[in-house]
Amino acid sequence: MGSSILVIEDSTPIRIAIAAALTAAGHSVVARGDGDRLEVDLAEFRPDAVLLDVMLPGSDGFALLEIVRRRTDAGILMVTARDAVSDRLHGLTEGADDYVIKPFEMAELVARVDAVLRRRGRGSTIVHVDDLVVDADAARVLRGGSPIALTATEFRMLCFLARRRGRVLTKTQILTAVWGYEHYDPNLVEVHVSALRRKLEEHGPRLLHTERGLGYTLDSARPTDVPS
Repeated sequence: MGSSILVIEDSTPIRIAIAAALTAAGHSVVARGDGDRLEVDLAEFRPDAVLLDVMLPGSDGFALLEIVRRRTDAGILMVTARDAVSDRLHGLTEGADDYVIKPFEMAELVARVDAVLRRRGRGSTIVHVDDLVVDADAARVLRGGSPIALTATEFRMLCFLARRRGRVLTKTQILTAVWGYEHYDPNLVEVHVSALRRKLEEHGPRLLHTERGLGYTLDSARPTDVPS
């Protein structure tokens, strides 16, 4: 299961994109344009992580950071277009776990959210699917004890699928989570799924299954599967 993420970002396009990417990655997301409801959201939504834009109407992100840190043990990522070292140091010394500078790739943001969650004990670092072992922190994949060499994109895709074992994921969800943008050519997914599947099947039966007309799922080996 994913984690609960509170996003406070005043730019509507960025807020929508962040929420879509985190939702596609399996998280539950509440997104706000300002911090007016922060204390209510912390009490009712109980987020595992909070993304705070620094430049906000009303109370800025640093003021909200103090509230979040005082009232919860959630992971905190500051998001800003300001690249001043003094700003980053201020956020980190006041309790932020990470600092993300705009513009950023959505795939990187999701990965950094997941890293903060893992450091706070809110996310699993190792996933087992039959004899397949996916270790996100160590960037290592084993099958039957044998290491499997993957490209960076293949590894991100496998981690995304592994964290949602047994769930059918659409091409759009995979595009958003792995490439950070849902309007790339869906053929990208097919090409990378085929390459990833071929490498996994060099060491055992099929684990990456095609659900015709729906998407893909990583799960235990089956007697039969629809060819991609």
